[in-house]
Amino acid sequence: MATNASTMNGTETVLRTENLNIYYGNFLAVQNIWLDIPKNQVTAFIGPSGCGKSTLLRCYNRLNDLIDSFRAEGKVYFYDRNLYAPEIDPVEVRRRIGMVFQRPNPFPKSIKENIAFGARINGYRGNIDELVERSLRQAALWDEVKDKLNQSGLSLSGGQQQRLCIARAIAVQPEVILMDEPCSALDPISTLRVEELIHELKKQYTIVIVTHNMQQAARVSDKTAFFNVKTSDKGGRTGYLVEYAPTELIFNDPQQEDTKAYISGRFG
Repeated sequence: MATNASTMNGTETVLRTENLNIYYGNFLAVQNIWLDIPKNQVTAFIGPSGCGKSTLLRCYNRLNDLIDSFRAEGKVYFYDRNLYAPEIDPVEVRRRIGMVFQRPNPFPKSIKENIAFGARINGYRGNIDELVERSLRQAALWDEVKDKLNQSGLSLSGGQQQRLCIARAIAVQPEVILMDEPCSALDPISTLRVEELIHELKKQYTIVIVTHNMQQAARVSDKTAFFNVKTSDKGGRTGYLVEYAPTELIFNDPQQEDTKAYISGRFG
């Protein structure tokens, strides 16, 4: 899937949605999203439960395709290619745009095989031992596991398992890493390690993170998108984008009243 760069305001745009509406059957889950994700920055999605943050995130690597009732209207671009064009291979999309989930989900394999397995499936022909070490080093985990690579990934602590999952995502050499509340199941010390890792990873990757933790969004992100939810007369809840700006502005000088109310804790 060849790609060309697109730019906006001098910053290269990696992911772009245009008038995106997300449906499950006849239910409109997320409405009218226009959003540009800049390269080598961390973009945070915040907002109350049910506002479509994770649903939108999964549109970027076609994971919603696995839900039978899902359909998308509008466009999602990866550089200048529409990810929902008929000729696009979702498997290739997921290699280029990796995902780290809310709860650590290592394979029931050795630490080494957790890294090597996906790389082999994706046709990696290089030195596997070098790839494993490089990926674990990038995930700030190598020094903790280098003497037990043949032990199960499930034997690690929760924070180590999450960093192993990040290493596994890195190993297939993506350009973008999506993170869906990657610290919600972790203790504060493990959370700090993952946040420090995110700061390092953005030097090489574009990162989009969904988080319920506003302090985390303020700490790790360069730009923040605030989403809200509206309820129809029939009780359906539809998410929409309220405001998207540099993180400092969202938290210190939001332009929309809903954003101000959420940031100040008056709702959510």
